[in-house]
Amino acid sequence: MTSTAPEARQGNDAGDRAGDQPPSWQQRLRRFGYTPRPETGLRERLVPPYTRPGRQFWDVLAVPPSLAARLVRWSAWGGPLLVALVAGVLRFWNLGSPKAVIFDETYYAKDSWALINQGYEGAWPKDVDKLILQDPSSVPVPVEPGYVVHPPVGKWIIGLGEQIFGFTPFGWRFMVALLGTVSVLMLCRIGRRLFRSTFLGCLAGTLLAVDGLHFVMSRTALLDLVLMFFVLAAFGCLLVDRDRSRRKLAAALPVDEDGVLRPDAGVAENLRLGWRPWRLAAGLMLGLAFATKWNGLYILAAFGVMTVLWDVGARRTAGALQPYRAVVLRDLLPAFLSTVPVALATYLASWTGWIVTDKGYYRDWAATAGRDSSWSWLPDWLRSLWHYETQVYEFHVGLTSGHTYESNPWSWIVLGRPVSYFYEEQAGCAASETGKCAREVLAIGTPLLWWAACAALLYVLWRWAFRRDWRAGAIACGVAAGWVPWFFYQERTIFLFYAVVFVPFLCLAVTMMVGALLGPASKAGGVREETDGGGGKESAGEGFTGKEFAEEEGVGEGDPAGERRRTVGAVVAGVLVLLIIWNFVYFWPVYTGASLPENAWRDRMWLDSWI
Repeated sequence: MTSTAPEARQGNDAGDRAGDQPPSWQQRLRRFGYTPRPETGLRERLVPPYTRPGRQFWDVLAVPPSLAARLVRWSAWGGPLLVALVAGVLRFWNLGSPKAVIFDETYYAKDSWALINQGYEGAWPKDVDKLILQDPSSVPVPVEPGYVVHPPVGKWIIGLGEQIFGFTPFGWRFMVALLGTVSVLMLCRIGRRLFRSTFLGCLAGTLLAVDGLHFVMSRTALLDLVLMFFVLAAFGCLLVDRDRSRRKLAAALPVDEDGVLRPDAGVAENLRLGWRPWRLAAGLMLGLAFATKWNGLYILAAFGVMTVLWDVGARRTAGALQPYRAVVLRDLLPAFLSTVPVALATYLASWTGWIVTDKGYYRDWAATAGRDSSWSWLPDWLRSLWHYETQVYEFHVGLTSGHTYESNPWSWIVLGRPVSYFYEEQAGCAASETGKCAREVLAIGTPLLWWAACAALLYVLWRWAFRRDWRAGAIACGVAAGWVPWFFYQERTIFLFYAVVFVPFLCLAVTMMVGALLGPASKAGGVREETDGGGGKESAGEGFTGKEFAEEEGVGEGDPAGERRRTVGAVVAGVLVLLIIWNFVYFWPVYTGASLPENAWRDRMWLDSWI
């Protein structure tokens, strides 16, 4: 086990000299918990190794060294795959139940079926859902175009499952469940790279696997889980890009006669980092996110700023005296070109089905109502699409009609008002005291996980502000990008399930807090590994050595007080994780629509606003 810790001090040449006093602002912040970053080598700051259990851990388990080495290599992928397998079993179990069109599946399941069959969404007749459930083959796809208010990527993905498994509840939920399962695997690997710990990476994935909101959204044909998948994939791509760019900087820096890597202002300010395919991949993922739901555009902006700031930190660490100027001259334009144009091109390409047909909604606007426009020199399809987008934007900002399950984004983090996707009351239930049973699919996060995340977010913000931990800043950016934009639409009708976009980052925040509770391994257990388990070198966050812990906590590595602190921390962290898993199991019936006696159902409605 390993804890999370701040990245070693990133400074210029002057800041790296021993004996320098921290500036006055740092001295003032000490009363709030600020501590200077511990001194470590430049190579470890740019290319930090992974942590792994040391010999003491394997000796306790009586594992020979050769087998221990193989287990460590296997666990880098084996652990995440095992967590993802469990998540997949949970999500695909009885996926076709309830056999109903639940909540907004009434829009996306039918639009996806039309899209996959004719390239544009149709105008479905009212009350057609029952006919689809009885015999989908008897329901023709409507030729008349339908007015839709979301881009097509998420519906293309849902439609792919329908194409494979049919126009049934299992068919339209299949691809969403698959993406939900793969997102758990991605978060395990992202957490491992972020915290430099396989254990903490798998813990982050486990928390996502047992989050109720992510679980319900993985079993429902809505767009928000698809959006979350692409956002998380983009974050992972940027994280890999960060590692690789820092490795290139480290490789270009000079080494002194003792083999020690030294900062160099000339290299740090003038080195061109060259081809960065992972940043292009991030641009593609962000474009797919934007082409699923428009709030992906806010995330594109936030992640773009974040990756540029990462470049500033890397060049500063390498010795740049003017890191912002260096980034503006060397990195800013390539960063923009590899994300924004790629994302916009991806968005346009997602409308291909609408573009190549002549029957889509507003498809002929440029040739009819818009033929006298001053922009008539542009292609008709582009002008028609632009008109369509402006109409959709006006719809979104003007959507103020009340809804039973609408909620204010202020209440999301405490699960103030969840959304009931499906509810069915059953009479004549012998197991119930009232003679009634209830079936419900309630879109609500695992309460103990989300309430722990409230404390974890405060911890992350504190760590970012006072410990200068870049990982805390990255987590906070992911949460803010998915959450903060909704505060600008206070009058709009919005729902708690929109929060699924930043659920992975809540899990990372709780994992970071759990890592702090666990504390560092002892020196004997703090062995480091350089490989990523897949044969390649990696470089991202920092491990946390016993020396660094002693400097922060004032205890020696062999101090009994330190051992007691780690023992207590491990117990508290273990109890917290077990309670979260128990909480998910307890709410399982209202996540899956299982039949419950009415009194048992009411026992799970902990707040009146949940009913």
